[in-house]
Amino acid sequence: MSLPSAAAGVGVDVSGEDSDRFQHVIVMRHGDRIDNFEPMWSANAERPWDPPLVEEGRMRAFCTGRKLRECRVGFPIHRAFVSPFLRCIQTAHEAVVALCAVDGDLDGIDELDRACSDGINFDPSKIKVAIEYGLCEMINRETIRMPPKDGDWGFNISELEAMLPAGTVNHSVDCLYKEVPHWEETLLASRSRYEQVILGLANKYPLENLLLVTHGEGVGVSVSTFMKDVTVYEVEYCAYSGLRRSVSLEGKGSVIHGNFKFFINPSQTGIRYLPNSCLSYASS
Repeated sequence: MSLPSAAAGVGVDVSGEDSDRFQHVIVMRHGDRIDNFEPMWSANAERPWDPPLVEEGRMRAFCTGRKLRECRVGFPIHRAFVSPFLRCIQTAHEAVVALCAVDGDLDGIDELDRACSDGINFDPSKIKVAIEYGLCEMINRETIRMPPKDGDWGFNISELEAMLPAGTVNHSVDCLYKEVPHWEETLLASRSRYEQVILGLANKYPLENLLLVTHGEGVGVSVSTFMKDVTVYEVEYCAYSGLRRSVSLEGKGSVIHGNFKFFINPSQTGIRYLPNSCLSYASS
């Protein structure tokens, strides 16, 4: 049986209106994690629950940042919020440097010739970055194969901030979540958290465009929340959703906003999903 393509465009708004009247939110998965490429890495790692990227993951993150900068979105990113897991911190570093690269520094350079942030000149004033616990991985055994035995995740925020591009960190941001969610978080609870954080950050900064660097389930939630009656079944490394909504200023500085829609079809950026009706039909 052939199933209809997810690219049918349910809930996708690709009209080319003036972006100055819209808020944009990019929700992006981290790059390639080492424990999915080196099976014995976890057995010998000091922090097996917090794998770094492989080099290909760094390259993928940087190239995704370049795509967002050069051809995909057509608007500036003002703020980035990042899960404290190391793979997300490293992904954010690469993507933010690409987004903040000094004009002309990437001109005429093929992606394969300059596939990571090493040696790139960038302007740290363009994007401000903060760590957000609410963007964490699902805190359960479904996604974390070897959790810390003592329950201490060992996230040293100062050390993690030092791994982000120099000059981009905003130390004054008040996180929505003050700590890592409790262990054995259910799937439904994690999905509710991701939805709450995506909307919470968007509402906190309604006149700014945001990049949220998180995990596969968080990207999936960003699709299933705003494209009703679909099931996301795959999120590739560095896949991302692109949301936007209208915003307007009213009296006394209040902001009125519309509902989020997709300005990029998720099936074109590494996210695979199907209408729930297709899944019901396939299982009948």
